[in-house]
Formats: sequence, structure tokens, C-alpha cells
Amino acid sequence: MNLIVFDGECVLCSGFFRFMLRHDRARQFSFATAQSPLGQLLYREHGLPTDDFETNLVIVNGRTYQRLDAFAAAMRALPWPWPALSVCRFLPGRLKNALYFSIACNRYRLFGRFDTCMIPSPKVRERFADGGFDG
Repeated sequence: MNLIVFDGECVLCSGFFRFMLRHDRARQFSFATAQSPLGQLLYREHGLPTDDFETNLVIVNGRTYQRLDAFAAAMRALPWPWPALSVCRFLPGRLKNALYFSIACNRYRLFGRFDTCMIPSPKVRERFADGGFDG
């Protein structure tokens, strides 16, 4: 199962989720919010804080990606032209991390924050890996 775990309160992260939902026509990905029990478990398993979600997790073919590598892995799975955006994976690690964290650490200030996680429609809810949606 390919999975994207995202911060359901972050406007930018939720926008990434909606983008993937719209462009993943082959339905390769399931989703979970970082606030859900599954999201919390995966963040703990990867040594990430369970109260500050500065990175989305993208799991493809059993391999977990974080930060810009997660974005690149998700883009590679989509139809053309989106895989072209995965070139960011070739940037030097220090540059990738600096770019990523400059946005991630300021994402609520730059893009906003929802008071609560969104409540998906039943059709969207079926795409969530944990069978539901906790926020």
C-alpha cells in the first residue's frame, strides 16, 4: 500500500493532499492525517514528534520518504507532467533540507492553519488507510 501521511490542520499540507487526490487517478495512494492513530503510530516509528508535523510521510512500495524526498516520491507516482517535479530529489541534502525547513517551519504563518482537520466526504473517506478520519 502506498500512503501519504499529512498534517490535517495545515492549509499547505491539506492542499498537497487535495492535489494528490485529484491527480492520483490510478488511486495508488491511501491517506492518513498525522493526527490520526495511524499517523501518530507512523510518526513515532520514524522518530518524529507526534505534536508538530513538519514533514509529510510518503510511503511507496514499503519505503518511507520524508521532506522533499517525500514530495519527489509522490510526484514520480503521478502521470506526466508531474514526475518532472521530482528532480528536487537530486539537490544536495543540505540544500534540500534548508529549502524544505524554511517552508515547513513557517507553513502556518505563510499559508494558515485550520482550527480542526477537515471532514472528508464519504467518497474521499474511503481513500483513508485507517478506514476513517481522525483529526
